[in-house]
Amino acid sequence: MSESPTPTQPTHRRKRSLSRRGMIAAGGAVAAGAALTPMVFASTDSGGTDSSASGSGSGDSGTTDSGTTPEKFPATRSEAATGTGEATTAFAASYVGVRWSGAKEGAAIRLADGDWQTLKSGCANLEDGGTALVAARNTTAYEVKASSDIDGVLSLAIDTTDGPDRTFHVPSEPTRVRGVRYLSRPAWGADESKRYKDGKVNSPEKYYPLQIITVHHTATPNDDPDPAATVRAIYELHAITNDWGDIGYHFLIDEAGNVYEGRYSGDDGIPAFNPDGDLVTGFHSVGYNSGALGIALLGTLNEQPPTDAAKASLIRLIKVISRFKGLDPQARVTYTNPVNGAKKDTNTVGGHRDYFATECPGQVMYDLLAEVRAAAARR
Repeated sequence: MSESPTPTQPTHRRKRSLSRRGMIAAGGAVAAGAALTPMVFASTDSGGTDSSASGSGSGDSGTTDSGTTPEKFPATRSEAATGTGEATTAFAASYVGVRWSGAKEGAAIRLADGDWQTLKSGCANLEDGGTALVAARNTTAYEVKASSDIDGVLSLAIDTTDGPDRTFHVPSEPTRVRGVRYLSRPAWGADESKRYKDGKVNSPEKYYPLQIITVHHTATPNDDPDPAATVRAIYELHAITNDWGDIGYHFLIDEAGNVYEGRYSGDDGIPAFNPDGDLVTGFHSVGYNSGALGIALLGTLNEQPPTDAAKASLIRLIKVISRFKGLDPQARVTYTNPVNGAKKDTNTVGGHRDYFATECPGQVMYDLLAEVRAAAARR
């Protein structure tokens, strides 16, 4: 029995063949298994001192009666294609997502007037084939090729910057996780309709006790000028191209140290968890998703380290969640998959490569994990 959905060809986007594209309250540690409540785990709060950067985009002024402010984001536009060959798009694409079956390597993409780029599966490794998110530099045409041992190629041109305005009701006050400010899903422009397929939630939420924390990088460009747009592109790739029904990570962190809420966990205002304290299952580490919290740093960290701000936010986030759930960030534990019973001796805080043959979270970031664990364990 698989503990993560098997990607299938999505049926909730137009396709064409290619012939030529809140706050966890401040304080001490809480015993493992303690029940979470929205008041304790997450809240909107304009007070407190927090060094995390934040922002939710420009939008209309004025606050609604429900404590939210209407803000406008560009709607994500996408055009899907099947097979290899050339494709054109009706808009300038900021990213192209590619998903394939068969061999892990052997696919490549060429943007208009560009050179061929070999595709690596980045972070979102799959049991079969691979997937990649490629910065497209506002291209309106691209070409995909693949070796003979690859099939089932899907591609998705994504525009997350210039689509028509879409209004989201963003919390009027900053949302915090135990004093660490984060951007809620509405605050980065998550279109909740993308979680649905054929009128139903594509990946219904499942919850299990938290056991481990897994660190990733997104394998997207460094020095990102619009990280919220990149988060929306990752959401599109994961929810639509990979057919997971949502973004795979529980939290994401950009180079400025901003923390983004990832996988939808309910309407109770609690990021990542339900009110009983159980973690919603994400899609970030195949075979090791249930009971594992995934945090992704935006960028490629194979040779470049995370920024000081990103590393500081990662440490703070791991520290507060570990304290709240009674985890020791420096411990070795036996992870037991609650779905299929598989076991693995591992670190409480590990990297994606600990569980799968991948470069993620990048060699430099992986080498920093001992430092991150030690810092997160300090009182």
